[in-house]
Amino acid sequence: MDPRTFYDNNAARLSEDYQSIAPSQINSHWIELIQVTTPGFACDIGAGSGRDANWLAEKGWDVIAVEPSRGMRELAIPKSHPSVTWLDDSLPELSRLRALGHRFGLVLLSAVWMHVPQGQRERAFRILTELLKPGGALVITLRHGSDEQENRERGFHPVSAAELAVFAQRRAVVMKDPVRQPDQTRAHVEWETVVFTIPDDGTGSLPLLRHIIVNDNKSASYKLGLLRVLTRIAESAPGVVMRRSDDWVDIPLGIVGLYWLKQYKPLLIDHQLRERPESDQGYGFARDAFWKLAQISPYGLRVGGHLAADHAAIVTQAIRDACANITTMPTRYITWPGRADPVFEFERRGFRFQPQPLVISAEYLARFGVFRIPAAIWQTLGQYACWLEPAILREWAALHSQWNVSDPRAGDQQVFAWEEGRRDTSLAAGRLLDLRQQGVDVPCVWSARQVREANRLHIDHCFPWSRWFNNDLWNLLPARSDVNLAKGDKLPSALALSSAHGRILDWWDRAWLGSPYRERFLLEAAVSLPTLVEEPAPADIYQAMLHQRARLKADQQLAEWAFGR
Repeated sequence: MDPRTFYDNNAARLSEDYQSIAPSQINSHWIELIQVTTPGFACDIGAGSGRDANWLAEKGWDVIAVEPSRGMRELAIPKSHPSVTWLDDSLPELSRLRALGHRFGLVLLSAVWMHVPQGQRERAFRILTELLKPGGALVITLRHGSDEQENRERGFHPVSAAELAVFAQRRAVVMKDPVRQPDQTRAHVEWETVVFTIPDDGTGSLPLLRHIIVNDNKSASYKLGLLRVLTRIAESAPGVVMRRSDDWVDIPLGIVGLYWLKQYKPLLIDHQLRERPESDQGYGFARDAFWKLAQISPYGLRVGGHLAADHAAIVTQAIRDACANITTMPTRYITWPGRADPVFEFERRGFRFQPQPLVISAEYLARFGVFRIPAAIWQTLGQYACWLEPAILREWAALHSQWNVSDPRAGDQQVFAWEEGRRDTSLAAGRLLDLRQQGVDVPCVWSARQVREANRLHIDHCFPWSRWFNNDLWNLLPARSDVNLAKGDKLPSALALSSAHGRILDWWDRAWLGSPYRERFLLEAAVSLPTLVEEPAPADIYQAMLHQRARLKADQQLAEWAFGR
């Protein structure tokens, strides 16, 4: 029997059994071993009833609770602490969890490891350790003692700390001495807890990226341009990932080309800055189609952008030219230190395009081919985007100052700004006005209060614009002016989002899902938020918002805001 079937069929009884045991009784011995003085970001894999996840949340942790049993999740979610976010995923792949791009200070597997077949364990252990940030801890409890019926119904396999010690040695993680304790209710069961820690001595792929940004030879800006594009995609469009393996992340080659155009268009068309003025070669990608992009609004050059047939033909050819340049130039010359082989891989594809109206979607961008990024580098690009972007721009501005000595704009980082990099709430404000004219009262999502005066109801970026440049429709929420001012540039707390849950879904339904903007709303959410599939349900989008909130908090250490405080 699939273990999930057993847990689904017995969810009510098992949840009651788990909840009957105080989490402090079974967790207190390892919480001291991990030596964490300040709670951070945790993941409870095989969270079951949510007992341990809620316990950690009460101690100040932000927790992702991973549970493959639908029956267990449905019982646990309504009783969850606001700082617990749930995810349907399972070992050994943990594909949806890994797609979130998180690194955790604590990963907990309580009464889970015996479900993992022996042939899958080493890979599962490696994936678990890759989820940890430097200094993080992995806690695994091992069950000893079961009968034949339990093994058959619940999918148990023999386990040992000695096996884990071998895996730990191969992964260069530190294993603390195991601790044994009896089961709280069953005399024939004993538990062994093993704690592993990641030495706090590195930052993933940052040294490699810093080397490329600062030290690598650059006869043009293409290397910096490619890293900046990939950083932007990893941070703002994680939903475009096509495939993910242990070693590689595949994204549409077309989105790399699209963002390439978005970053060079203001430089060349708006500000007319030149690359290497002593050279007559110019930019290899800037052909006829590129210069015609001057006709197209920056809001058309985006995932979800709508293009008329003539503009669609221009953009398609410009992306083709950009992809050809990207794959023959910077992708070829960004290599591993001391080696000749490139860091990135790609597969270009040709296709026939008949001029017709177009919505720029992930499917359209995938028609240009695949761009392949080492998984560790993709993780670092997204996690450290707030550091990488300014570092790239400083180096790029310095290069342009050398190439355009007589042009004072060359060293000004403002000329490098992404074209959509301005705060824009106009469409949401228009929908709010439409609803009010129809006699629909729209409350402030945070305070739940109706606002009669039109000038006192503002549009708020749920996740602050100053910290994450995102004008997507799902991120724009109606709020009272005084509440919006109090919130400022802070991140809404888990409790604030939980309290506003119903009002957020109601606003989405009225403003977007029942309007001509439905397609744009769903497409933007699927690209910029993690874990979503095509045509996501509003409840799924809300859950993805919670994951993105946790990521922004962990990666940027943002201050939180709670209504009324």
